[in-house]
Amino acid sequence: MKIGIIGGSGLDDPDILENQRDRSATTVWGEPSSPLKEGRIGEKEVLLLARHGREHTVPPTQVNYRANIQALKDSGCDLVLATTAVGSLREEIRRGDLVVLDQFIDFTRRRELSFTTTFEPHKPVHRAMAEPYDADLRAALIAAAARLGLRCHPAGTVVTIEGPRFSTRAESRMFRLWGADVINMSIATETILANEAGLPYAAVAMSTDYDCWKEDEAPVSWEAVLAVFSQNVDNVSRLLRAVIADL
Repeated sequence: MKIGIIGGSGLDDPDILENQRDRSATTVWGEPSSPLKEGRIGEKEVLLLARHGREHTVPPTQVNYRANIQALKDSGCDLVLATTAVGSLREEIRRGDLVVLDQFIDFTRRRELSFTTTFEPHKPVHRAMAEPYDADLRAALIAAAARLGLRCHPAGTVVTIEGPRFSTRAESRMFRLWGADVINMSIATETILANEAGLPYAAVAMSTDYDCWKEDEAPVSWEAVLAVFSQNVDNVSRLLRAVIADL
């Protein structure tokens, strides 16, 4: 089994891999965000890709999501685990909490959302997306988090916005009314393409802030996000190691 990991903001530490080495990749959609970092976690072969580049130079809209997913598929990955930073839209999802996502709302406007660029005559292709995250991978993440004693929510709906700006307070309140639990700038796009590519995919999110709906809190800032990363990123690494051992 070969496992792909897509690491989000601050959650793409290559040190989780043993015997690591770089592996270049190119695809029909262009270059992925970073070279693949190849190595092992226990007995499993793992490929790690930094969603925003290794120095976080690629803004959310400019990420070549098609190339990222294609590179992992072309490299023989059997499944993909993704990590992502999110803002919380719910009081009960606190800073540092993990959420195993089960649904998304796509609020992006400028993304390439399909590998299909033309239909054959009278043969349109439409992908079902009712349950976008792989049930077995989600169950494995939830079980591993419980075993490690991590504060983890077993389900959550993420709304993905275009970025790179954060939400207005009115938008943040609207997303809460829509039923979203957390918010970020990347995961819906990636989820759609992984499904279309036929790659089982699951994502674990780390809550870093309360966006801006909570008026008794300061609105989200990048500096605040980084502060939560530094305190809690080890939990994500521990979870990935544990769940990969179980697969």
